[in-house]
Amino acid sequence: MALEDELQAVTKALSGIGIDENLLISALGKWNPVERKSFRKETSQFFLKDDRHFERWDDQQVKLLKREFLRFKNAMVLWTMHPWERDARLAKEALRDGPQSYGIIIEIACTRSSEELLGARRAYHSLFDHSIEEDLAYHINGSDRKLLVGLVSSYRYEGPRVNVETAQIESQTLHTAIKNAHKKKPKEDEDVVRILATRSKAHLKTIFNIYKETYGHNIHDELEVDSRLEEAVLCLGNPVTYFSKALDEALKSGSDENTKEALTRVTVTRCDYDIKEIKEEYNRHFGVPLCKSIEDKTHGNYKHFLLTLLARGD
Repeated sequence: MALEDELQAVTKALSGIGIDENLLISALGKWNPVERKSFRKETSQFFLKDDRHFERWDDQQVKLLKREFLRFKNAMVLWTMHPWERDARLAKEALRDGPQSYGIIIEIACTRSSEELLGARRAYHSLFDHSIEEDLAYHINGSDRKLLVGLVSSYRYEGPRVNVETAQIESQTLHTAIKNAHKKKPKEDEDVVRILATRSKAHLKTIFNIYKETYGHNIHDELEVDSRLEEAVLCLGNPVTYFSKALDEALKSGSDENTKEALTRVTVTRCDYDIKEIKEEYNRHFGVPLCKSIEDKTHGNYKHFLLTLLARGD
């Protein structure tokens, strides 16, 4: 391969999500000092030249590359964990990261079964010598606290029975709270939190269907002004759609790291459960197979591992 072609290939291997380790080994490992100098000179997105004409790595790019090299390792570690430990550690990390990551806690609380969520709470006890409820209550302030503590504390009935009359009343309760959002945030309404944190998913889906039939809108569309409630409602009512959207956002060019991490998290946590349905929804909604998007936008061992996991749903 000509040097110019190799420079382009190496630049591509270092760009995007994950790192093409094999290509870097085959190319960089045989470059002599002159060829490495050409790389530094031709890749201004990686290297800077100071007023002394000294070529050096851009510090920000070094941080980004270290993160990308770790992506495969992090995926492997998450995959080999017990699901309860995995969810407990994901919740703890989200709590440490702050408000931009609280959606991960909502995701865990609202898409796991009652037993899975209880298992994650038990694992949290063992790992951190605290309950997740007390950590949330201590670290989160404002109106998010009651909602998140309520969701992670839930142990929902998982049977098929639904009281339609009660669902109709509670649909109206949610509509009233949303309509009066300019006076009081819906997540500050005790009845809204009670409904979302205690009702079975079958009951909630009935509420959301009644809401659409009665008021002409999907409830999560009317909650766009409140990301926490929107995430909770979508995770509880249509988790497959939630996960497919999270994957799409993660694969978009320019996504921040918090958003990109959903690619690993969703693939690893859902491949034993509903990854087939998620792939079908992704294809239907975005017009391209999920595997094709990952093939085009990720690199190296990380890409191959994700595709291997996704193949389990075929």
